[in-house]
Amino acid sequence: MTKILVPFHLVSPSPWPILASFQVFNVVFFTAKSFNMKAHYMMNFVNFFLLCFIAWSWWRDIIRESTFESRHTKEVIDGLKLGMMLFITSEIFFFLSFFWAFFHTSLSPDIFIGQKWPCKGIETFDPMAIPLMNTLILLSSGVSLTASHHFLIVGEKTKGFNYLFFTIILGVYFTALQYIEYKEATFSIADSVYGSTFFMATGFHGIHVIIGTIFLNVCLFRMMKNHFSSHHHFGFEAAAWYWHFVDVVWLFLYICIYWFGK
Repeated sequence: MTKILVPFHLVSPSPWPILASFQVFNVVFFTAKSFNMKAHYMMNFVNFFLLCFIAWSWWRDIIRESTFESRHTKEVIDGLKLGMMLFITSEIFFFLSFFWAFFHTSLSPDIFIGQKWPCKGIETFDPMAIPLMNTLILLSSGVSLTASHHFLIVGEKTKGFNYLFFTIILGVYFTALQYIEYKEATFSIADSVYGSTFFMATGFHGIHVIIGTIFLNVCLFRMMKNHFSSHHHFGFEAAAWYWHFVDVVWLFLYICIYWFGK
């Protein structure tokens, strides 16, 4: 019987997909249950830890297949790129829902929110203070990440490593400033529709910055281990796409919520 060679990676049986689906169910179920019963906090921690362990194991296998087994051909990489594009598209619509809610209530405030925007009693942030600083930080991080990608392509891995490390520092700095801003806020997520939309939009963006920073840290470690070459580094490209998406979302948040919303 003739063996048919195909350029696609025929994945061997793996326990991680089914375990991940069950663990996501457990995380959602026990989190929702803890909201009502004020319990299960330890179970939530255990479930989240197990989900992170399963994700780490799954991605470890993918990195092994790509780096040490050379199973990620051009066709496989094209599929991964398409998957990353679809994921970022879903994230765009995720944030679009927050912008929709913000503009729906701000452009036509009704009697239920006091016919005033921002809502009565809300003291908004000065867009020329921490928000502007965070904007400059994220724009700078986008430039340094692009520089890191360029130096990786031309084979100067040391410069690529340094610029990537600088990008991570900027991401941590952004998160620290966001935390300070939240501590100084005179309103909370429970204060009217403005507080809800503000903290939902900026809070989820902050979570994305944290996830992106972790993503870049993994790339930094892999770069240190020489997992990337000038022609084979999609893991780094995926992290860069995600980080640039986070940058663009912040620009819209700054313009729409911090500047226009004020």
